[in-house]
Amino acid sequence: MPTLGQGRVLRFGMLRFALSLLLAVFALSIIASGLRTAGAAEPSPQETDFSAILQSAGSDENLARLRAIVVARNGSIVAERGYRGHAAADSANIKSASKSIISALVGIAIDKGLLEGVDQPIAPILHAELPDDPDPRLERVTIGHLLSMQAGLERTSGGNYGRWVASRNWVRAALAMPFVDEPGGAMLYSTGSTHLLSAILTKVGGKSTLALARDWLGPLEDFRIGAWDRDPQGIYLGGNQMAMSARSLLAFGELYRRGGRTPDGTQLVSEEWVRQSWQVRTNSRFSNDGYGYGWFERMIGGKTVHFAWGFGGQMLYIVPELGLTVAMTSDESGPSARNGYRDDLHGVLAKIIGTVES
Repeated sequence: MPTLGQGRVLRFGMLRFALSLLLAVFALSIIASGLRTAGAAEPSPQETDFSAILQSAGSDENLARLRAIVVARNGSIVAERGYRGHAAADSANIKSASKSIISALVGIAIDKGLLEGVDQPIAPILHAELPDDPDPRLERVTIGHLLSMQAGLERTSGGNYGRWVASRNWVRAALAMPFVDEPGGAMLYSTGSTHLLSAILTKVGGKSTLALARDWLGPLEDFRIGAWDRDPQGIYLGGNQMAMSARSLLAFGELYRRGGRTPDGTQLVSEEWVRQSWQVRTNSRFSNDGYGYGWFERMIGGKTVHFAWGFGGQMLYIVPELGLTVAMTSDESGPSARNGYRDDLHGVLAKIIGTVES
């Protein structure tokens, strides 16, 4: 049994040991905290500038209809912002921006041998839906004409849209529209043309257009199509009324920026189809923007920009030279062209381009 003096020495030694242990733990926690701080990725000055642009857009009265913006550079999201209670992951009606997705599906169908190519006439495929006394020029309308809005048929968009979607058979009604130009003539922007492509895809693919999209584009991470309207015959509306989030739209844009490849290198859309889709074949009579196969083209911020555009301000921009992809969604309740809103969105992109260039 230890003496009283020995007990004091023992207690003192234990106290010293406990204090040493506490000091060691404290020192280790400081070192670990320092390592975490050193290892944390600080935003680059450029990313900070992107975020400032997106924040500024939220306080611009001219951009009050914005819902979300996502910016990706060289395959990585560098800025993202939702506005007025919305988020980049929320679904939005991307309207006619979906025409670019229809174009991608046509390209894949051609690569799979389900369609012969852009010069294939559509009349034999849609023979059962032709008018009883068809205009002979229908025999000359091709897949490519529908893609580039050069079918020559009167538009089903604009003032004709309501009457068209009120018809009992949208495919038959689109084919029965009178010719106002020759096939291959001037651009006549018409959702009827892309709806005919949806009907063609359904027929040759043996599945609904939505099922084909999920099969063929499903391997693309973050790509999702939500709600999508159908016509009275159950054909998904080619080129309108499709729900996607800004992130999903961005993922699709990144696929095209990569030449049709996913991040892991899987080729979903051929690189040649991307090139053909971005080749200007005609021009919009409203904006003079170039138009290829479901994609617009114009100079913004001094750079060539390929973009998808939907009513209300649903935008997908790709700037290949800068490795830049930007998706924007907006409230679709009002127009975006004649009131200058689309140009304001182009202006936001110009600022983003300027930041990359600086």
